[in-house]
Amino acid sequence: MGVATREAYGQALKELALDNNVVVLEADLGKATKSIEFKKIAPERYFDMGISEGDMIGTAAGLATCRKIPFASTFAMFAAGRAFEQIRNSVAYPKLNVKIVATHAGITVGEDGGSHQAIEDISLMRSIPNMVVLSPADVIEAKKAIFAAKEYSGPVYIRLGRAATPEIHTEDYEFNIGKGEVLRNGDDVAIIATGIMVAKALDAAQILSEQGINATVVNISTIKPFDNSLIVDVAKRVGKIVTVEEHSIIGGLGSTVAEALIEEYPVKIKRIGINDEFGRSGNAEVLLEKYNLTAEHIVETVKSI
Repeated sequence: MGVATREAYGQALKELALDNNVVVLEADLGKATKSIEFKKIAPERYFDMGISEGDMIGTAAGLATCRKIPFASTFAMFAAGRAFEQIRNSVAYPKLNVKIVATHAGITVGEDGGSHQAIEDISLMRSIPNMVVLSPADVIEAKKAIFAAKEYSGPVYIRLGRAATPEIHTEDYEFNIGKGEVLRNGDDVAIIATGIMVAKALDAAQILSEQGINATVVNISTIKPFDNSLIVDVAKRVGKIVTVEEHSIIGGLGSTVAEALIEEYPVKIKRIGINDEFGRSGNAEVLLEKYNLTAEHIVETVKSI
């Protein structure tokens, strides 16, 4: 079944704790976000700010001015939503070296319901100048993305999930901020996905191949800065694109792809994601079915384009 990408945060923090400049801030959810793993190793550099997300981000900004490397974590709904103003004005505006690790993103938060299911966070974060936005596909990529964020000088938003997802990478995979990844080549259509939907895109491509349709699959784990050149090259080669994301189709991956292509090489695009509505409470897999975030729906969409 795989491992949830949030697990990578705890794993990475165990290693990052060896750097005395790394500090971790949490908003009362350390066991769920897995930041508690850092506390076990470096409790003197772990700060639980309580249910005070704006204060957490403001404090992280202050620590960054003292040459510390703060990792501030909470659920995506609270990170991108509740703390938006502090992220914009206290972190991104002065381009401070703060890493915001947002777990429990998307509808696969499940039973917590629509109030806790962040489906707008990519849209919010990519709209902020100076902000890097990462959305890894599996636990291996997530861990490498966290290490890359640590080395990057400036604000980074990392989107992680609660539900387990299959591993599609091996340990020798090299992650680079700003670069997309072609996982499978085909000449008939391109399926461009991000986060946990990358595994679904690969499943769909396999089904399509059995029906005589050869699909390219692209993993976009960096939403911003966006790999325009790769997407334009893919569009020129296949001429048809389907985007897939566990996020609103407004302002997310689909919008990013469309914006990149409309100026350089317009092609037919269909977007799969949350269609301008809130999530609901329920089992994660049931919700993926309800909102058509399945390999089978990707297949249907590809065949309709």
